Amino acid sequence: MTKEERLAQTVRHAYANAPAWRARLDAAGIDPERVRAEDDLNPLPVLHKEDLVPLQAAALPFGGLLGQAVGEVARLFMSPGPIYDPEGAIPDYWRFGPALQSAGIGQGDVVMVCFNYHLSPAGFMFDSAARALGAAVIPAGIGQMELQARLLSDLGVTGYAGLPSYLAALLDKCRELGGTPRVRAAVVSGEMLPESLRARLRAEYGITMLQAYGTADVGCISQECGHGPGQHVNHGVTVQVCDPQTGVPLPPGEVGEVGEVVVNLLSPTYPMLRFGTGDLSAWLAAPGTCTCGNPAPRLRGVLGRCGDAVKVRGMFVHPSQLAAALAEVPGLQRWHALITRSGDVDLLTMHCEGGDPAMIKERVREATRIRAEVELLAPGSIREENHRKIIDERKWD
Repeated sequence: MTKEERLAQTVRHAYANAPAWRARLDAAGIDPERVRAEDDLNPLPVLHKEDLVPLQAAALPFGGLLGQAVGEVARLFMSPGPIYDPEGAIPDYWRFGPALQSAGIGQGDVVMVCFNYHLSPAGFMFDSAARALGAAVIPAGIGQMELQARLLSDLGVTGYAGLPSYLAALLDKCRELGGTPRVRAAVVSGEMLPESLRARLRAEYGITMLQAYGTADVGCISQECGHGPGQHVNHGVTVQVCDPQTGVPLPPGEVGEVGEVVVNLLSPTYPMLRFGTGDLSAWLAAPGTCTCGNPAPRLRGVLGRCGDAVKVRGMFVHPSQLAAALAEVPGLQRWHALITRSGDVDLLTMHCEGGDPAMIKERVREATRIRAEVELLAPGSIREENHRKIIDERKWD
């Protein structure tokens, strides 16, 4: 079945089984029986990630977007917002298997998954992909680095899935403790991958590191193949790069314009249509031009954000999240969040005029699942235009 046929089938399924999609398609004047290609859905307004919060709150848990009964899904997750995400009951539901295969991970490998397993789907995304390929999995999650470094050596880990910055720290810690890292392949996601870091880990540890891009809402969107630049669009989605203001698809060309990544998820479980990720990208090349033989078109990867949210250590941080978390802190006047980078690690620092630093730190951690440092500033230090803002000062090579 072609992607166009799968898309048409997905739209019909969504219309018949998900009341919110039926309402949205009707409002856009789209007859599901006439949908044959992506462009047939262009009249449908882009559904942005932040739109899911009020939509789901009005009709818990999935806002009428789920394509089957809640009790039929395999797992339910919660992302900050809160936003609820389902996992369908099929092997490698999130479709990160091709990314692992491209890195050379498969039968007989021991893969350490260092993404969060607690309420977030990230750990299960790569866990299920590795298991579907016949690899053994260590569900390491995040934290306890010294213990994980010992496991890396003792259990002969050959594959890794997690943040690129965490892999660098884990390998260095393993050697520091006298261990011998055997990791030869890694698939990383959740944050930018500096080419300098990729080159260092290849030179020092002999690791093939590829990047994959996805979200908790739609799973894998694209992945590197290792044979050329860019990331191939995943088999389970169709992608448009759209004008962030109008939602109109931008022409691909040989090197396309930068726009928002808008996805159709070809899934009867959660048939997301014209879903706006908030991530910016551009088309790198036309279909069929990669030496790996995969005919899927390639994106340039994530080039930034078109909304207020910023990704820190693999987690989205929204100004509205921080504002809600800090609203009741006694004595806190103005604040802003500063994102910087030390070596390969993202740092979140709250600059605050007044308030209790311990309380601020705890509130931020509860809201974002990220540890932050707090710096108290004198009254009047924060300009009004920066109040309640996230300022990202990271530099990427």
